[in-house]
Amino acid sequence: MRIGVSLSERSGADALAKMTGDLRRAADDGFASAWLSNIFGVDALTALAVAGSQVPGIEVGTSVVPTYPRHPAALAQQARTTALALGGNRLTLGIGLSHKVVIEDMYGYDYGRPLRHMKEYLSVLLPLLNGEAASFKGETLSGNIGLTVPNEGRVPVLLAALGPKMLRLAAERADGTVLWMTGPATVREHIAPTITAAAEAAGRPAPRIVCVLPVCVTGDPGRARERAAKVFEVYGTLPSYRAMMDREGAEGPADLAIIGGEDEVGARVRELEQAGVTEFVAGEFATGEDAERTRAFLKTLV
Repeated sequence: MRIGVSLSERSGADALAKMTGDLRRAADDGFASAWLSNIFGVDALTALAVAGSQVPGIEVGTSVVPTYPRHPAALAQQARTTALALGGNRLTLGIGLSHKVVIEDMYGYDYGRPLRHMKEYLSVLLPLLNGEAASFKGETLSGNIGLTVPNEGRVPVLLAALGPKMLRLAAERADGTVLWMTGPATVREHIAPTITAAAEAAGRPAPRIVCVLPVCVTGDPGRARERAAKVFEVYGTLPSYRAMMDREGAEGPADLAIIGGEDEVGARVRELEQAGVTEFVAGEFATGEDAERTRAFLKTLV
């Protein structure tokens, strides 16, 4: 199992410079990958193009870019330009549907047919990421376009897939899934068997299962859980993540956070590997001494 880290959102006019430093530290610490969310702050692909162009070697990925606000051809163009800035095959494009409250209430798009939308989105996005022209007319979107970004190789795609139908789509047409707020029992009993069986049935390679979870190595787990409950509270209210918590038997996000001493955290990370996770991405959320202790331990996993 590969070990990566999440890059935190940075503030201020020097946010991109700070993120470049964070990425450089992750590379120097030996992590296989670094992942950035695309929510309401900096644009993830633009930030990764800037930071990654100055830090060689380490894989970078988005976890994840919402699909609805961007036409798949526009996203393909941006992703291929980012890949070009990085040099080599270092970018993994994680994409997802986001949530009804974001897509309908904030952006104003219809969220009524998410699976149909994603199937049709991939019909335009994937050919373009593979360096081919796209020609598709669907019920939710269409595209008849080619791109001339001078890439070598393709840009792999992961879907934020949690339900059975989306997991099968990720297996049949993408390179795997990227998970958030999903625990080891759910991976072992639902995610891994569903996506693996679908890939085998479609004659596809074994899918990547990238699992992102909050991590804190600490001598005060109670305080860390209180912080996790506050920082990640919103995810317990979103239906897709709530369903994964219910599967896991978790009351809220703090129950899914990996918190404790080195032995306890190490055991829980190994449990994810045994469940079928191919790449664990640590979402570091501690501050002060706990932050340094967490990073020091994560380096030993590498």
